[in-house]
Amino acid sequence: MFRDTARARSGNDRTSLYQEVTGKIIAELEAGRIPWVQPWGTAAAKAPLAMPRNASTHRRYSGINVLILWGAVIEHGFTGQSWLTFRQAIALGGNVRKGEHGTAVFYADRFIPNDERKRARESGDEAQAIPFLKRFTVFNADQCENLPQDVAAVAPPPPSGMIEPQAEALIRSTGADFRIGGNRAFYSPASDFVQVPPPAAYFEPINWHRTAFHELGHWSGHSSRLGRDMAGSFGSKSYSREELVAEMAGAFICASLSILPTVRHADYIGSWLEVLREDNRAIFRAASAASKAAEFILGFQPGADEPATAATANDEREAA
Repeated sequence: MFRDTARARSGNDRTSLYQEVTGKIIAELEAGRIPWVQPWGTAAAKAPLAMPRNASTHRRYSGINVLILWGAVIEHGFTGQSWLTFRQAIALGGNVRKGEHGTAVFYADRFIPNDERKRARESGDEAQAIPFLKRFTVFNADQCENLPQDVAAVAPPPPSGMIEPQAEALIRSTGADFRIGGNRAFYSPASDFVQVPPPAAYFEPINWHRTAFHELGHWSGHSSRLGRDMAGSFGSKSYSREELVAEMAGAFICASLSILPTVRHADYIGSWLEVLREDNRAIFRAASAASKAAEFILGFQPGADEPATAATANDEREAA
């Protein structure tokens, strides 16, 4: 899934990159496989559950690249979640093994062309930035040799008895108006509170935590925090887009805490497919928003990691 076999593309071809990735995400969803929920902890997964990281900078990948790299780990049976560009492997004293195929990841940003800067100066208007998407190639540490032993070292997961206490401590540390009761889980944008049924209502206690992080994903979008569009009514496309963000945000938070992600609202798959088929950039936007939501919530942890957003930018500069 998502193997890079193409050379660098012209500006006109870059738009097709959105369609290429979106098409593969759609195919996964149509087949009943959820890209942000992988079979961690089974024979199909040799790597431990974790967010993918760059083995040189130690920063986490974000957005659509999380889905791409998770998919590659499962598809190729890699034993870790550490990745490097070709140049980074060499800089560390190692190399990519001959014949290995890299995985294409993406760097999205905006820039203002010189002509647009000139037009804006002459007219007094605000210069309009143009979005762009660039692909570059990374290799799993399993595909490299002669790397220092500690470069791709896999951090051991926390003891199982510590996972739930850490999750509960994170929930408390957010300072969210978090209410326990009732028979359904929801976030109220108008009143800015999360409500989740008591843990006893869940077959597995950890499902309570998964649900809590999904709803906190919604909570992060309030105008006083990340300011996402929360106005959509049930059944609308904006509602579906927000649910997609919360689904992925919850999965990213869970993975960061060594909690196996699950699908909280599989009944929305049809509406997600409709959104993705209409807009080939929707999954990029949703994954980016989900990463920002997860980073925002995980940022309440004492000693939280550096933001994930810099990983792709740094790697892209290495690959340029």
